[in-house]
Formats: sequence, structure tokens, C-alpha cells
Amino acid sequence: MNKTATLVVLAAGIGSRYGGLKQLDPISESGETFIDFSLYDAARSGFSKAVFVIRKSILDEFRAVFDKKLKGKIEVEYVFQETDLIPKEFFPTARVKPWGTGHALLMARNAVEGNFCVINADDFYGRSAFEKMFRKLQEIDPVTADFSMIGYKLENTLSENGSVSRGQCFVSPDENLEKIVERTKILRENGKIIYVDDDGSERSLDPGTIVSMNFWGFTPKIFDHLESEFTSFLNANSADPSAEFYIPTVVDRSISSSGATVSVLLSDSKWLGMTYKNDKPLAAARIKELQERKIYPSKLW
Repeated sequence: MNKTATLVVLAAGIGSRYGGLKQLDPISESGETFIDFSLYDAARSGFSKAVFVIRKSILDEFRAVFDKKLKGKIEVEYVFQETDLIPKEFFPTARVKPWGTGHALLMARNAVEGNFCVINADDFYGRSAFEKMFRKLQEIDPVTADFSMIGYKLENTLSENGSVSRGQCFVSPDENLEKIVERTKILRENGKIIYVDDDGSERSLDPGTIVSMNFWGFTPKIFDHLESEFTSFLNANSADPSAEFYIPTVVDRSISSSGATVSVLLSDSKWLGMTYKNDKPLAAARIKELQERKIYPSKLW
């Protein structure tokens, strides 16, 4: 059994829809970010280390926010996701946008030992999700490809201010992931939930559809899958400035081609996040409510 587990925080995004560095945008009256709440919950659930995947250009800002207050509470390491951190055979590249969440996670390979979980920097997941994931990671042999994820109901994960990207999950009766498909444009329209397909056609989704919010539990085996799939991705897409290498795509391939298993740990929590600038007031109000109910202290650290 593992005695420790690591939390990997994907925080290298450029926030194009949000219009700024939303990873460090305060969400509470005492100035905490969503990352603070995730780290607070993770540390209390048993996680002993946090790895931030960021861009070099924002390292100083991250250290100014987190280093002092996290010292002695949880070990912190920074790794970088840069567009030029790819195999040499794919140079030169004019890429400006990051390569996606799969590439970001691959950058954390040397900073992780044993089982770990992955989250987005700009989402609020709730303590029960971290507790469930930590317990699951303790059960899994690190040499296996037995993975896990926190699954959310689609209706609980939408923004009122525009479309969102979610991994649509197809789950077996015994709560294992059978297939996951990344949907990059999901929104409410005329009282229904729809997604826009690659060809521009609109298709409806059931509100109870289980989706991924990029809260994954992995053994180190995932890095072998990421490396091989990223090379395949670059062979097909290195000249496309908008193509992104997603974690769900790698997970789906791992299930279908490599025999990986993924346990779906269901959550009834309602999503809090900041995809758009107008998402912030509602998210801040809900955080304040949680603090007033004493679920979180008024000052985390």
C-alpha cells in the first residue's frame, strides 16, 4: 500500500476565454484562489506533495502567492510546460498556444513518484472528491494500469456564460469507464443541453450524463501511454496551431488498446469554476457560503 500520494495541478493555461491569469485570481474575501482550496482539501485528505505545471513566465507570480504560505504544510515543486518541450524531430515549431492537458501532465513525469492525481487549477472540486481519490490511490498497486477518475453529472458542471469543454463518459454498470470522448463545446440552449460536433452539427446530451472535470487518479504507467500517444499526436498535428493533446484522449486509448481500467468515483457536487470572467461572482458567493457554514475557515492558511 502507498503511504503518500502526489497532487498534480495543471496551471499553464493562458485563459483565452477568461481574459487573464485566472489560476491566480482570488475567489475568497481573504484572497485565496481555487488552487488554495484544492491544496487545503488535498493536504487534509492525505496528499503530501503538490506539483504545479506552469509556464516559466509565471513562475515568480506563483512563488509569490504560494511558497511562503505552503511551507511546512505540503511539499511543492514546479515544472514547466512550454511549446518547445517536444521531441527534436518536430522542430521548428511556431506554436504559441500550449499543447494541451496531456502534454502538461507529461511534463510532470520526473516530479512524481508512485500514485498521484491530476486536477485543473481553475476548478473547485470539494473535499469529498479528494478524500475519495486518496483512498482509491492507497488501494492501487503502482505497477498496474488501474486508473480512476471523479465523475460529475453534466447538469452540475455548466457555465451560464458560455460553452465549456467536458469529457463525456460512458460508464459500465459496475462503474468502470468504458469510453470517454472530449466535447469541446457544451452549452444550454432553449432549455436543453447540447454540444456542437466537429462538423458544426448540434446534438443533445442528457443532463445526467457523467462527465470528466479532469480529476484523474493515475499510477506511473500513465506516463508511458502519454509519451507514445504524444508522438503519434505530433506526427498528425504538429503543424496545426489549434490542435490539443487531451488527457481523456490518452485515457480512452489506454482502455481500448492497452487494457487499462478506470474506476469512476461518482460525485454529486455542483461545479465551481471560472471559464469566463462572469463566472467569478457566482463562484465567489458560493465560496463565501461554504465559509459561513464553517466547511472552510475564513482564512485557509
